[in-house]
Amino acid sequence: MNELRDVYITGVGAHLPGPPVASAAIEDHIGRIGGRDSALGRRALRWNGVETRHYALDRDGRPTTSNAAMCAAAIRAALDHAALTPRDLSFLATATTQGDYLVPGHGSNVHGELGGGPLELASFQSVCGSALMAAKSAWLSVRAGEHDIAAAAASEFSSRWFRPAFYEGSALVDAKGRLRPEADYLRFTLSDGAGAVVMEPSPRPAGLSLRVRFIDLISLADRFDPCMWAGAAPESRADPLSTWAFSGPQAAHAEGAIALLQDFELLKRVIRAWVGVYLQKVEAGRIAPASIDHLLCHYSARSLRTEIEGLLESTAGMIPRDRWFSNLSTVGNVGSASIWVMLEAFLRSGRLSPGQQVLCVVPESGRVLVGFMLLEAVE
Repeated sequence: MNELRDVYITGVGAHLPGPPVASAAIEDHIGRIGGRDSALGRRALRWNGVETRHYALDRDGRPTTSNAAMCAAAIRAALDHAALTPRDLSFLATATTQGDYLVPGHGSNVHGELGGGPLELASFQSVCGSALMAAKSAWLSVRAGEHDIAAAAASEFSSRWFRPAFYEGSALVDAKGRLRPEADYLRFTLSDGAGAVVMEPSPRPAGLSLRVRFIDLISLADRFDPCMWAGAAPESRADPLSTWAFSGPQAAHAEGAIALLQDFELLKRVIRAWVGVYLQKVEAGRIAPASIDHLLCHYSARSLRTEIEGLLESTAGMIPRDRWFSNLSTVGNVGSASIWVMLEAFLRSGRLSPGQQVLCVVPESGRVLVGFMLLEAVE
């Protein structure tokens, strides 16, 4: 049996569609429910602290690209960063919340856009944490010696969920034309884009590479109902026999089961659960906060970061604020792609030095999951 190999991230890429869209212009892109400005929008923007973001829709609400095409563009950028081409790739793992099709999987459509020849494929569908699911699949494939060049990629086309047709005529809109907060908040939080990493068993010949120390994923789905979901009405989301598949698409739309929704009351409990898992890692010695030089923590809103910091402040797990890196204010919450878009921006920032450790944390509210990836800079 072959020994396990070290694995290095040798290339990172990102793709953000279209020009930056300022917060004041959001509804010009995603549309207005009943032709009216959102009642919750301004408050949501104060909470999330996002100033600009990117959409794969133009100002008339028409798509300018596809989810799979954005993902393929990010992979090409990561391969180019690693001085490779799609033909060098032998393993591809992709992630998304919802691909361009219900069937086939997102990975197949990304491969179709990317080209490059036959390869092994893995396709992950969840929310933000699916990025690390794909990364772990790619990492283990290279680590086990089954592949020498693998890519993990994630992409989102969230804005298409937020077009007025997803809500109008459904139980999510009241008699005054106001959209339920569970749906309205997400319209001002999520954005579009893609990111990718390339993994190899050796560091790149010149410049910095990132050795993957570990990737851990912890699901708490046995303790929580869905917190962020689509496919069930708000009141019946915990019942798998009440999803849209049984009532049919037209009835499901009328019930408000087609839209993407978030339970804010449950989210408050979920945040504490995420922090609890992190502190367990610290207590077990898996994560040593004093050794972390840079923290890349994905969070959907500035207010959530404030709450996470408050929970950690008096614990041994707190990593000083000046070690945190985020680009949320300029790109928004890109869902599963966020961690790779963030990592790409971090590497461009010039803050990383050889020998430093980077901790990536990706919490997911879907049905409560949190992932950790520890990286070490190698020259």
